[in-house]
Amino acid sequence: MSAGAPNRRTILTALGVGLAAVGCGVDRPVSTAPPGGSAPACVLTPEGTEGPYYVDTDLVRGDIREDRSGIPLALRVSVVDAGACAPLRGAAVDIWHADAHGDYSGLGEGSRFLRGIQHTDDAGTATFATIFPGWYDNRTVHIHVKVHVGGREIHTGQLYFDDEITSAVATFAPYTDRTEPRTRNDRDFLFRRGHALLAVSGHPSEGYRAEITLGIVT
Repeated sequence: MSAGAPNRRTILTALGVGLAAVGCGVDRPVSTAPPGGSAPACVLTPEGTEGPYYVDTDLVRGDIREDRSGIPLALRVSVVDAGACAPLRGAAVDIWHADAHGDYSGLGEGSRFLRGIQHTDDAGTATFATIFPGWYDNRTVHIHVKVHVGGREIHTGQLYFDDEITSAVATFAPYTDRTEPRTRNDRDFLFRRGHALLAVSGHPSEGYRAEITLGIVT
C-alpha cells in the first residue's frame, strides 16, 4: 500500500483526555490528548506499516483476549468519512498486537489470540476487549490496525500509547517478567515518521480505556 496516494492517508483525531497513570509509585494525572485544548485536533497523517505479523483472518469478534493475561484494555476505534466529517457505518476494523510477553499469535501455528475484526456501528464505532500490549526489541508499545470499506483496504496504521502510561504498566505483572529493554516513543523509528496517539484513561490496577478516531479518505 502506497503512503503517498491521497486515498491512502487518514485524518487521525484523538478524542478525550487521559485521567490517571501510575509512575514512580504515585498516582498523578497524565494527559494523552493532543495539545491545544479539549476540542478534537485533526492532523493529516501518512499511513503506517502493517509490519511482519499480519495474518489475514475472518475472526469477527469483540473480545480478542482468549487465554492471554494482562491489564484489561477497552479499545474504541471510531471511523469517520473525512470529506463529510460523518461517521462511517459498516467499516471493518481489524486489529492485532503482541501479548504481555511481546509475542504475536499466528506465527507458524494455529493460535489467533489478540486478533479480531469488528464492524463499525451507526455511530462509526468499533469496540474491542483486549489487554495492554507488551513490547519487544526496537519497537515501542503499539497496536496494529487496518480499515476495510466495501471490501477494499483503506487504511493501515499503528496506534501508540503515552510513554508515562506504558512505564506504569511495566511495573505490574505479567509485564514485570520482561527482561528486554523497552523502547520509548521518541526512539521508535516508525513512531517518528508520524503517529496516532491513543487517548487513554484508567489505572493499571483496574484497567484502561483507550480511544481514537480515524478519519479516512475513500
